[in-house]
Amino acid sequence: MKPTAVPSPTVAATAGTVLTGLAPIVSPHTRVLILGSFPGVKSLERQQYYAHPQNQFWKILQALWPDPLLPTGADIYRARCDWLLDRGLGVWDVYGACEREGSLDTAIRSPVVNDIAGLQLPKLAAIAHNGGESFKHARHTRTLGVPVYSLPSTSPANASWSFERKLAAWREVFVAHHLL
Repeated sequence: MKPTAVPSPTVAATAGTVLTGLAPIVSPHTRVLILGSFPGVKSLERQQYYAHPQNQFWKILQALWPDPLLPTGADIYRARCDWLLDRGLGVWDVYGACEREGSLDTAIRSPVVNDIAGLQLPKLAAIAHNGGESFKHARHTRTLGVPVYSLPSTSPANASWSFERKLAAWREVFVAHHLL
């Protein structure tokens, strides 16, 4: 199943360079939507979610779903997207555009919030915010009528949580919504 592309907002640059986020990776079968804040520099350069080699997002998913192995090869990103969609997981960000230097959430300025309700996901059972900046928008995502979770960020900037501790928190949400 291919990701559904929803156009990101068009924003005119005013006080600096406006960055535009990535299209969501969702399907009509998405049961849990993972929301990050905004793609980091590497992700924007590659046009791929969680592209920084030290981000633990893909490593956590592989630990949760060890069989089959996380796809590798020529079109690895497309295969990874299909791999997570096949399991009922979707990915997007709370911000569709912003001004930011570097990759840190603390540097985000003038954010434009994505229309998460506009995704119209008929099987959506939960939303899980990947990190604190994303979770700041939980009051909005709760209006969608599904459980909303705060997950520890998979970013390398979240060094205070061990991989094992992050994995346990993510596992709890996946088990609660029958993704494992």
